[in-house]
Amino acid sequence: MKLSKYPGCILAICLLFANIVATKAQDTWSLQRSVDYALANNIDIRQQVVQKRLAELTLKQSKMAQIPTLSGNLSGAYANGRNIDPNTNSFITSAVTSYSGGLSAGATLFNFFYQQNTIAANKYQYQAQDKLLEKAKNDVAFNIATAFLQILLNIEQVHISEVQVKLTVDQLENTKKLVIAGSVPESNQADLEAQLATDSVTLVNAQNQVIQSTLQMKALLNLSFDQPYVPQIPDNITEIPLPRLDEVDPEMVYSAAKSNNPQMKADQLLVKSYERSYAAYKAQMYPTLSASGQAYSSYANSAKNTTLKTATPYSVTVGQVDVNGVTYDVKTTGYDYTYNYTTIPLGDQISNNFKQTLGLSLNIPILNGWTFRTNMQKARLNIETQKLTMEKDNQKLRQDIYTAHANAVTSLQKYYAASRGVDASQKAFDFATKRFDLGLMNTIDYITTQSKLFNAQINKVSAQYDYIFKMKLLEFYRDQKIAL
Repeated sequence: MKLSKYPGCILAICLLFANIVATKAQDTWSLQRSVDYALANNIDIRQQVVQKRLAELTLKQSKMAQIPTLSGNLSGAYANGRNIDPNTNSFITSAVTSYSGGLSAGATLFNFFYQQNTIAANKYQYQAQDKLLEKAKNDVAFNIATAFLQILLNIEQVHISEVQVKLTVDQLENTKKLVIAGSVPESNQADLEAQLATDSVTLVNAQNQVIQSTLQMKALLNLSFDQPYVPQIPDNITEIPLPRLDEVDPEMVYSAAKSNNPQMKADQLLVKSYERSYAAYKAQMYPTLSASGQAYSSYANSAKNTTLKTATPYSVTVGQVDVNGVTYDVKTTGYDYTYNYTTIPLGDQISNNFKQTLGLSLNIPILNGWTFRTNMQKARLNIETQKLTMEKDNQKLRQDIYTAHANAVTSLQKYYAASRGVDASQKAFDFATKRFDLGLMNTIDYITTQSKLFNAQINKVSAQYDYIFKMKLLEFYRDQKIAL
């Protein structure tokens, strides 16, 4: 199937597409609405929020580490056979059920330097994560604005393409009449039908670019792809406020960016964090004085109270003696005792077995496999690495600003040149139209002139949006915010 034979079908498809898009558009999205939605739903921002919360938890834990430790324990045991009585430490042959419990506490009396420097390092880490979150929000806002401008540019290109198609359709209809009247050859009609097919394909491609840029915007917003997104188009794109080039001098922008750029602030905070980490590792090489205490008690069912039950007297003959021919019995007397055994009550056992200890310990690091010293050296290298990273980021920021300024100057020159090109192409097309209507120009030359105007219009729109983007980029570097 040749497209040149079916220009009306292609145009109908394009118009149907436009109607479908218009039908689905229930509301419009302004740039501010898009940015606000992205700040709440963008995945990159949500990931950075998680990183900030992790840093906050680390900081909180390091602060709580200053509080003395306190722990409790409770244990129970059952033993049968030959056991050691937990109360008398003597061997017994019996089943024994025992329980014990206690509280232990500890505190560091000296070498708070490690804890204090660790807290300070984690504090700077948390502040750095906060700045990185701010950077992520700024980056997303700028990306949203860039995508928003791209959609507007693509929509504008669709409008230009629609005008081009309509113009070609009008010329084709007029040429058909002239062919029927025999004023122009039929080849003129065929050439315009071919041009209409080309213009229609260009329109479809432009509409597809709108779809593609809209999908990119939805990805940035983390918006469902089946949910409509229609940008709120400004009344006049030329009225978007832009700074003058002298207001965004690269050195001035760089000076402002150094003081308000979140990445620069994060780099500075990370250097401070690593410096405090170095001090913390260095403090580990100092002696540590700690205090500890314990309260303990126990209970066992083998612990008994013994009470006298009965005392029965007895007399036993143990022998006889002969005294002057008289035999006497020798007896011994005494008492047989019986006892009552009762388990000592729980409260009494806890009171009787209650004991407390208090101790001091001094830990002096002497040889530990060079661990502490290695950690300290690694922390020092981390400082150097972060300082180099900060220098690199600073250098890149300056380079990006100067590059953006040079691109803005170039974009402005391109826009001026494209504007002059549109004016010249429009004049040439107007003259060509008059000559073509009078039969003084062939169809191929006329189509060529028309294509030059179309390309000039596209180039002007592209240059205009490119200039807006470049100026907004410089404005973003300077103020860390963007608006249309």
